[in-house]
Amino acid sequence: MAAPADPPDGPPDGIGGGDDELRPDEYRSVVFDEDFVRAARLQEFSAQERMGEHARAVRSRSIWSGGGPAKPRTGTPGRAARQGMVLVLLIAVAFAAAVYMGLSNPAAPRAQIRTEPLTSTVVPLAPAAAVPGGQPADLFRQGPAAEYRIGAAGITMPAVRRTAHFTDGQVVTALSLAKDYLVQSSLDPDVLAGTATRSVRVLLDPDQLEQFDRSMASPSGDGRHAATGWLVRFDRGTAAVADPRVRVQGTLAFEEVSADVLEVTTDHTFVYAVRPAAAGQPASGEASLFTVRRELRFRFDLEDLAARRTELVSAYVLAGPQACSADPAGAFRPLPAGTGPTTVGPAASDPYAAGRPRRTAGLCGVLAPAEPAAPPVSPAP
Repeated sequence: MAAPADPPDGPPDGIGGGDDELRPDEYRSVVFDEDFVRAARLQEFSAQERMGEHARAVRSRSIWSGGGPAKPRTGTPGRAARQGMVLVLLIAVAFAAAVYMGLSNPAAPRAQIRTEPLTSTVVPLAPAAAVPGGQPADLFRQGPAAEYRIGAAGITMPAVRRTAHFTDGQVVTALSLAKDYLVQSSLDPDVLAGTATRSVRVLLDPDQLEQFDRSMASPSGDGRHAATGWLVRFDRGTAAVADPRVRVQGTLAFEEVSADVLEVTTDHTFVYAVRPAAAGQPASGEASLFTVRRELRFRFDLEDLAARRTELVSAYVLAGPQACSADPAGAFRPLPAGTGPTTVGPAASDPYAAGRPRRTAGLCGVLAPAEPAAPPVSPAP
């Protein structure tokens, strides 16, 4: 039976039997309903529109045009246009809110940790009795430093524990840097002789280098630029080290002072055997002991620990035997063996003189007489 659309006499010879043979099977599932037509990217002009000025038969659709057939222009946009405008409005509102929040509530920048300059006090100790002389080994064995360790072995590390904001590893790094500074500034033979400073300088925070360099070039007892506040060195025209085996004893301690700063405090006594030396001449004569007590305070922030450097913020130094009249800011001048007690006070200070007064002027202590170390007590049988 022929379909309603077929010719009365059926299809002509040689032609397939209907649309099923003309169209592939995959097009059978396509339904050209109203939604399909509205979703097309191209829209055909109506017959009335094609009679006008338009030369093209179709036009492209955009999200700003309505989805239905062509209609006379009105003040109401189509659904797609409304959705597009809502999307743009939401993006604009979000962007404006982000800008407003950024301007009204800026993120608080991390506080810049300021590097403090070193403040130092160096006090000479005058002898209360004649300065003992002899061979270095005998002097060490008979003096209070008989039980001290030699060199860096006398700078012992405390038990390490983490703090609230610093790990065990960071605490160990801070203590190790403080110990390195003590070794380089108190035990290096070239530093003690006054011929080198670089081994100490490389351990300092860059912000302290200018102060350090000025202290080395033009030492002053103003509390900021004493070379002996940074390191131990002897006046080459007065004395030289007679035994490189310096006796050392003391303690290290650490404390977290803020979430970003770890502080290390050191308190050590260094005992040197020295001999008198004339300028340009080797040391000669009997040796004597020279004692230096150094209390140093170091600070480390995270940047210091990562760069393996330190900030030396304070130094309190007692050194003798020396004459009270000598200025210890540039270098120490030990009194030779046999020198008796002195009654000469510190150098006179003129409060009316121009310039900055020496802060350590008038500071002079008395060195207690060296007494032999008490022998160890044997347990009772």
